[in-house]
Amino acid sequence: MRIVFMGTPEFAIPSLKLLLESKHEIAAVVSAPDKERGRGKQISATPVKTFAVENNLNVLTPASLEDEMFINQLKEFNADLFIIVAFKILPVKVFTIPKYGSFNLHGSLLPKYRGAAPMQWALINGETETGVTTFFLEEKVDTGNVILQEKISIEPTDDLGSLHDKMMMMGADAVLKTVDLIESGNITLSKQNNAEASPAPKITKDLCKINWSKSSNEIHNLVRGLSPTPGAFFETGQKKIKVLKTKIFDANAGYTGGQFKPDLIPNENRNYDAGTIFESKKEILVKTGDGFLNLTEIQAEGRKRMSAEEFLRGQSLLS
Repeated sequence: MRIVFMGTPEFAIPSLKLLLESKHEIAAVVSAPDKERGRGKQISATPVKTFAVENNLNVLTPASLEDEMFINQLKEFNADLFIIVAFKILPVKVFTIPKYGSFNLHGSLLPKYRGAAPMQWALINGETETGVTTFFLEEKVDTGNVILQEKISIEPTDDLGSLHDKMMMMGADAVLKTVDLIESGNITLSKQNNAEASPAPKITKDLCKINWSKSSNEIHNLVRGLSPTPGAFFETGQKKIKVLKTKIFDANAGYTGGQFKPDLIPNENRNYDAGTIFESKKEILVKTGDGFLNLTEIQAEGRKRMSAEEFLRGQSLLS
């Protein structure tokens, strides 16, 4: 199969690499234009473009997907198939160019979690299973007929970082399997049931701010779904603190962590306000809507990621 591959972030690279190593032909790669990235605001290429250039592939970085010159270039490649992995929404006149159409790799078991952030929302909502889906593009985003799905368990220890890496590799396998199925003609398409659809909208700053009046479990899952980036956060005094790892405090299990400030030992029978912080020499607890949450890894603004114990050696959230 002659393929045009479209993608931008690191998540797409294993898919492109596997295709490059396969019997299929990569006619071109399409990625986002170079832009300012990182704290230094230096102009740099996307991870996909960097990989493509290193492997001597044709690369297009159109400013607009509606540009007629870009569309004519795509047509000239005479591709059998367009493959989209973590890229922009394509206009109809683009995704209908190739002989066999265009398919997308999506990080959920569609129709669940349609949208920009499926992995994040699966974790935030406390799901124990997710997966990847390949589907043919249609005009309405994430609604096309399903070609293939692969499932994966979400472990209690998973956060966005670990789930991303596992699904990145699983997704690459699914992409290659999908191309082989399309080439063989041995595919059975499944129509999505719109009644079972759920949204996975883009992550906003407002969502990242922790509401301590919510339950410990809700906050714990929010932290998992946003770690390591962009990171759930809260503010105390003049400090903005990212919370990157938590553990739900079990008051019934007893506590042997030493003296806390401002109270000796957090006691669920006391009427502490949600968001009240407790510190010992090694641990940080915060009162939630239904208990306490242990902040095991945090990052103060302008500082590196630290365990609670490392942070408390020279700093405090109470001052």
